[in-house]
Amino acid sequence: MQKFGTFLSGMIMPNIAAFIAWGFITAFFIESGWTPVAGLGGFGTDSEGEPNVGLVGPMIRYMLPLLIAAQGGRMVYGVRGAVVAVVATMGVIVSTDQPMFLGALIMAPLAAWVMKQLDKLWDGKIKPGFEMLVNNFSAGIASAALAVVGFFAFGPVVEALSTVLGNGVNWLVDHSVLPLASIIIEPAKVLFLNNAINHGVLTPLGVQQSAETGKSILFLLEANPGPGLGVLLAYMLFGSGMARSTAPAAAIIHFFGGIHEIYFPYVLMKPVLLLGAIAGGMVGIGTLAVFDAGLRAPAAPGSIIAVLAQTPGGSFIGVILSVLLAAATSFVVCSLLLKLSRKKGGDLAGATAEMEAMKGKRSSVSGVLSPTEEAEEDQLEAAGVAHHHDAAAKPVQRIVFACDAGMGSSAMGASVLRNKIKKAGFADVDVKNVAIANLTDDVDLIVTHQDLTARARSMSPSAQHVSVDNFMNSPQYDAIVDQLKSTNTQGAGTTH
Repeated sequence: MQKFGTFLSGMIMPNIAAFIAWGFITAFFIESGWTPVAGLGGFGTDSEGEPNVGLVGPMIRYMLPLLIAAQGGRMVYGVRGAVVAVVATMGVIVSTDQPMFLGALIMAPLAAWVMKQLDKLWDGKIKPGFEMLVNNFSAGIASAALAVVGFFAFGPVVEALSTVLGNGVNWLVDHSVLPLASIIIEPAKVLFLNNAINHGVLTPLGVQQSAETGKSILFLLEANPGPGLGVLLAYMLFGSGMARSTAPAAAIIHFFGGIHEIYFPYVLMKPVLLLGAIAGGMVGIGTLAVFDAGLRAPAAPGSIIAVLAQTPGGSFIGVILSVLLAAATSFVVCSLLLKLSRKKGGDLAGATAEMEAMKGKRSSVSGVLSPTEEAEEDQLEAAGVAHHHDAAAKPVQRIVFACDAGMGSSAMGASVLRNKIKKAGFADVDVKNVAIANLTDDVDLIVTHQDLTARARSMSPSAQHVSVDNFMNSPQYDAIVDQLKSTNTQGAGTTH
């Protein structure tokens, strides 16, 4: 599910800036916008009496689906796949008046895959000097044929599917049961399916709704920062150990930075807190439904800043209340659950963890004080991801942080480790962040959340893998620096 969901969201996530641009152009220039401009907003007539086309309509009908198609084709078969995917998707686009986001999500990777299989048929059989001729004509013929097939067969099917899904959402809204979606959304989020749900399913449907009504509630079903904020606030007051000490910074990053992945480990530590997140999500969605509120475009990342920036004029009260009430509900439920789950007596393990959190790394004597910490260390060492003292002697030059989308938590973790490595004097070590779907087997060390490590190992078996449970302040970062000091002696500077 993670792999399939990541593939879907991987076609949309790199193009989120274009969706946001479309949202701002809509907000400013349509007839009911903040600063209406007929030529840009697509209303009224031009000097010759013809209707203004504007930017809003062509962007949602052509630009956004074709951007998705190009990315999807590129993911399957590089630039060649992207070209074929765009041409094939064009046939789907013009077959109906609806924005063909679902059509692009399906047709683009299919067209690129077909081209990849066709190329295999004559691979190594082309006479020297005819390679360019065969490659260009085969791609042209294949993409033209796929565009025609998409127009006659694919478009109507996708239009019917879009209609069914849209009617399903409308039914949930009309019967006041849309809040029940949180029962699926919130658990799926903490299993790192958040981008798959939001950008693979909700965003395409939401954009179609927004094009018709000017806003969509679907943009806030997953992106509402309220439930996660409630979880972190509860940890701030009633948590213990490292979780409590890191929760304030995590709350800031989550709420203002929009990196929701940062609160997932806090829920995974105590899965019962899903009840609080679900309750918060349901209250948030219910509030939006009561006030008939929504966003005009995706809020990506799910920051309160991005949410408010995409809120249309008549939805501010409903959107703000949905975030606040969702956070309050999640906080109350999670606080009660944390208090009920606290052990009687002194929490020595928690105190030890808190000490280590402030220290920034594991204590060498913490195993004496905290058997649970020692057991956890043993498990990490068994997986080959602990202190790295026994790691391969070869120097580490390329470190990659991988998360679901390669933009949120992995970017934050890469920044933290990059700063630590620079302070240690290893400026020649390259630290980057990527989507887990784009991992390659040519890097030295890969850092992932512990729930994604097995998948990363299967994609990059030659690399050294490090698992973390908190991208913001993991003791493993200091262990990686220690490893560099023993393997990258020539690359080290003098600032130790």
